[in-house]
Amino acid sequence: MIMKKKGKNVLVGVCGGIAAYKVCQLVRTLVKNNYSVKVMMTPAATEFIRPLVFKQLTNNPVYWEMFSCTLEDTQHIKLSEWANLAVVAPLSANTLSKVACGICDNLLTTAICAFDSKNPLLLVPSMNEKMWNNLIIKENLSRLKKVKNYTVLFPEKGELACGKEGIGRMVEPEEIYRKIRSFLK
Repeated sequence: MIMKKKGKNVLVGVCGGIAAYKVCQLVRTLVKNNYSVKVMMTPAATEFIRPLVFKQLTNNPVYWEMFSCTLEDTQHIKLSEWANLAVVAPLSANTLSKVACGICDNLLTTAICAFDSKNPLLLVPSMNEKMWNNLIIKENLSRLKKVKNYTVLFPEKGELACGKEGIGRMVEPEEIYRKIRSFLK
C-alpha cells in the first residue's frame, strides 16, 4: 500500500534518454534532504538506467510496468495521489508529445494524466537540438505550458549526446532540486 506523508513526497518520472544518469544525483539529493521519493520509469528508461539503481537510492520499489500481478491494480492512481509534487526528468520528445496529447500508454503517462491539478508537476525536457527545434515539439510544449500546475525547466545549451553543441541538454540536478524545494517549502 502507498501511504501519503504530508508535504515532502516526490514522484520522479524518468524517460528514455542519455540524461537519465543525472537523475540518480537528483534522487540522492532528495533522499539526503529527507524527501520521500518514488521513481517511475518508461520502458525505454530501463534501457539507460536499471530500476535496481533507483530502488537502492530510494529504498522504495521502482515502477515501470503498467500491468503487473505483483503490484497494485491502480498503481497509477495510488502513485499520483501519494505525491505532493511530480518531476519528469529527462522528459523525452516522445513522452512530452504523449502528455500534450493526453496519450496514456505506459505507467508514467497514465500517472501524469491522473496527477492532482493542485500539485506542481515539473517537466525537464532533454533531447537533441534538432528534436527540440521541431515544430511539432514546439506546439506540444506550448500546450503543456498552458496547464496551470505544469512548470517547464527549459534545456540548456551545451554538449549533446551526439557530440555537437546545441540546445537540448537537461538542466543540472542541483537546479531541479532548487525548484522542487521552492515548491515544497
